[in-house]
Amino acid sequence: MGNFAGYIELTKPRITGLILVTTAVGFFMGNGGSFWDMGLFVTLLGTSLSSSGASTLNNYIERDIDALMSRTAKRALVVGRIEPNNALAFGLILVVAGVTLLAAKINLLTGFLSLLTVFLYVLVYTPLKRVTWLNTFIGAFPGAIPALGGWTAATGQIALEGWFLFALVFLWQFPHFYSIAWIFKDDYSAAGFKMLPSIDPSGSKTLTHSLFFSILLLIVSLIPYFRGICGEIYLCGALVSGAMLVAVCWLSFKRISISARSLLRASVIYLPVLLVLLVLDYKII
Repeated sequence: MGNFAGYIELTKPRITGLILVTTAVGFFMGNGGSFWDMGLFVTLLGTSLSSSGASTLNNYIERDIDALMSRTAKRALVVGRIEPNNALAFGLILVVAGVTLLAAKINLLTGFLSLLTVFLYVLVYTPLKRVTWLNTFIGAFPGAIPALGGWTAATGQIALEGWFLFALVFLWQFPHFYSIAWIFKDDYSAAGFKMLPSIDPSGSKTLTHSLFFSILLLIVSLIPYFRGICGEIYLCGALVSGAMLVAVCWLSFKRISISARSLLRASVIYLPVLLVLLVLDYKII
């Protein structure tokens, strides 16, 4: 039972869960405003497998570094509950199964996007964390591609609505992950990760970047209304929730020592609220 729990832990269920939510919303929009389609189940299964595999491979690559950080020192690979070779095989099997399922049962484009996500996350973003603080920018791509993959799974093509979802998740990741990086900046520094807060002791650059991307996120979030695919309910919700996220970033300039957790909470609330509004007020053109 312990090993089973360890393998589940390797897949980072919370991250996979978020990815599945954004993928489902992308499919919903591409499927004419409906979740009732067998294709959605297959899409979520394939995406879950490939995402879980990517997280497992990330754990495998970073197992020695995880031992240096208090927040990750008890992970299954670090404490020896799972052998590294078993984790590697497990991760590769999940990735191959997920990408193959999407390519064979959904379409080649969605399968390719899934494979691209794994490649960017495991082989580009993961090693870049020890090279440059720009790793957050690079890492935002594999974090956002599954939302676009949900759209392509339903439509077989890429369109503006799919790019909107990609942009929404892409931009949201900056205030979200910068707040996490600030909270655990000492841990990241000890492990040799080049996160922005690690080279920004005052926190001013971290907050400036968070504020910039939050403002951009607010602007982008209005696209569905002006495209006519969402109504006034969505518009009001997007304006209020987006303004609140921007306000938290702005107020954080005066209280940097406690701002990161406030920003993290605001970002955690923002995305599901916006996605729910998008689904509830979606209009078929």
